[in-house]
Amino acid sequence: MNLKTQIETLLDGFLAERPDLFLIDLKISATDDVKVILDGDHGVTLQDCLDASRSIEFNIDRDEHDFALQVMSAGAGEPLVFPRQYAKNIGRDLEVITNDDQTTEGELIKVEDEGVTLMLRYRKPKEIGKGKMDVEEEKYIPFTEIKKATVVIKF
Repeated sequence: MNLKTQIETLLDGFLAERPDLFLIDLKISATDDVKVILDGDHGVTLQDCLDASRSIEFNIDRDEHDFALQVMSAGAGEPLVFPRQYAKNIGRDLEVITNDDQTTEGELIKVEDEGVTLMLRYRKPKEIGKGKMDVEEEKYIPFTEIKKATVVIKF
């Protein structure tokens, strides 16, 4: 069995025991540097990464495969890849780039099976008179239309 298949099988077993965690990405370089990126419904702890690493590391014969292993959580600035990631970010601001390269920024207020709803808040000129008025508007974006979505980090 090749290294990738072994790692995928071991990860599937680990994730079956931890349904709150899920795989974002698995990369194996030509020199067998293995990078596993995990996310979780309630975040990923250092212990979660250690447990996943041990479930792989201790079950592959080092005489058969010489590899380096990194297990990490998805970074704060990483794009959201799976619909499951959106749910844990309800209430946070997202920047969404759609397939037609339109950028929308708003508060994630709802996640459904087929897409997300953002609350857009902005100011626009009054229809009559001078000045501007505050506007709140909901915008639904289907997952099929999202090219890239990232959480906006504010300090």
